[in-house]
Amino acid sequence: MSKSDLIVGLDIGTTKICAVVGELTESGLVEVVGIGTSVSTGLRKGVVVNIEQTVQSVRKAVEDAELMAGCEIHSVYVGIAGSHIMGINSHGVIAVKGGEVGQQDVERALDAARAVAIPADREVIHILPQEYIVDNQRGITDPLGMAGVRLEVKVHIVTGAVSSAQNIVRSCKRSHLEVSDIALEALASAKAVLTEEEREIGVALVDLGGGTTDIAVFVNGAIKHTAVLGLGGQNLSNDIAYGLRTPVAAAEKIKIKYGCALADMVRQDEFIEVPSVGGRDPSKVSRRILAEICEPRMEEILFQANQALERSGYKDMIAAGVVLTGGTSLIEGCQELGEQIFNAPTRIGYPRNVGGLKDVVNNPKFSTAVGLLRYGAEMETAGQKKFNTRSESSTFDGLFARMKKWFADIS
Repeated sequence: MSKSDLIVGLDIGTTKICAVVGELTESGLVEVVGIGTSVSTGLRKGVVVNIEQTVQSVRKAVEDAELMAGCEIHSVYVGIAGSHIMGINSHGVIAVKGGEVGQQDVERALDAARAVAIPADREVIHILPQEYIVDNQRGITDPLGMAGVRLEVKVHIVTGAVSSAQNIVRSCKRSHLEVSDIALEALASAKAVLTEEEREIGVALVDLGGGTTDIAVFVNGAIKHTAVLGLGGQNLSNDIAYGLRTPVAAAEKIKIKYGCALADMVRQDEFIEVPSVGGRDPSKVSRRILAEICEPRMEEILFQANQALERSGYKDMIAAGVVLTGGTSLIEGCQELGEQIFNAPTRIGYPRNVGGLKDVVNNPKFSTAVGLLRYGAEMETAGQKKFNTRSESSTFDGLFARMKKWFADIS
């Protein structure tokens, strides 16, 4: 396959790095043709803290993906997360020239909406239109060609630390990869697991990753709120390692295989074998004890996610409830605990709307990587390297030009 035929999503996570290779079919469906994963050691809470270790992990994941897909990978769509990510809603108003909304009017309205004070060490990652309003007529997704004298736009602006974005790009460059674009991981995961109906009637996506928990709220088909919490599955693994006196690597395996978010779901007579440290013999431990270690931490993570939803002001608008995804959501009882804490319908989100090796990626831990793949496919289809969730316009050339400047600084 040639370079132009392939799209690659690269999820640089706190506990794992995952590369998914896809091919865009004529029907517009993305077919997964390869996947590679590796253990991530150079990140903490979603942010690169050791570039050399990150580069080694990225190379291994990419090499595995290349081997499975039978191709060479040159460019990737990469995700960004971390507690430095901030989302704000903004509003722009302009007078329409000539009585009909044209492309320039849309661009001027978006420029007006993005005129908010942003600290020098932060940069805009996404400008996501929520709705356009023409002469007080609300709920318009594409105002081009409409008659009117006043155009308003409501947008959601996602900003992040410039240094964090540059370190991600630098890690890719050192791995001999070009970065086609950077996308917020919560938005990528949303592309992979949410349905159009959920987006329309209101839904909250909670991506339970290794080092962070990413939140995105959609109402009326548009993004309304984003947040990143500095808690994730790694905290749970550390609790298990400490509580059961076992190495962290063993705690990670025990968490995935035997962990349970609700102690009441575990029988008293279930026992598991736990490796010990220092060469001692493994010990037998009641699985109920493991669940009693898991439950408080899972409660804390989901409780903080619920508090973030309540602070957003959109908690009452998520009629479709909450979708949990990410590797940590696989723990038994996570959905039931989520329903108790969110007091809303809760389901586990699996990647969807991809073909090819879809059985291989049919796991919540691959949601972000598959979402980045779908995001990349949308960019390629649109023929432009910028973020579109609705009918955005070419006004994002300026935004992407500044992102290109980050990339150029790292060459």
